Amino acid sequence: MARRTDPDRRDRIVETVLDVIAEKGTAGATYRTVAEAADVPLGSMTYHFPTRDGMLLAAFTRLADTMHARFERVLAELPPGSDPREGVVQIIAGEGIEHRRDMVLQTELWALAVRDERYRELVQQWMHRSRTSLSRYFPPDLAPMIDALLEGLILHSWISVEGFDLDRVRAAVRRLTGPLEGFA
Repeated sequence: MARRTDPDRRDRIVETVLDVIAEKGTAGATYRTVAEAADVPLGSMTYHFPTRDGMLLAAFTRLADTMHARFERVLAELPPGSDPREGVVQIIAGEGIEHRRDMVLQTELWALAVRDERYRELVQQWMHRSRTSLSRYFPPDLAPMIDALLEGLILHSWISVEGFDLDRVRAAVRRLTGPLEGFA
């Protein structure tokens, strides 16, 4: 019998893990549910991910990489000389409106990070990357505050019963950052 070739299987499994978590939560992402959703043999799961935790960590690492790349892209696409605060507003608006699945996944990751040091380390690495990106446009001591504002406003945009108010987001970013002489 010929061996089936599936070079993208690991990546497909990782993406499927994220889909399953988005639909059923972290508790619903078992080897069996992911194997079924990815249409792979159950044995393939343990081959690529010897532990369920390893499978979850790989998936959340992919999420962090994907979301940070989007974050980085918004900032990098700002026209030269433009106000970087508008990039922050765009990130908040984009994540708060366009990426529901990722918000659900990020919230699942935060819950794990509160309980487990390995996931906390992943979140810390992600925060460090975000703050490094922000430090190219804002004073380094302000970057952690902007990062926290971003996360908080994005989360609020998803759980608030009030409508998303772009002007209020813009005002909050400007109030936190103040004038940016020499950093625009």
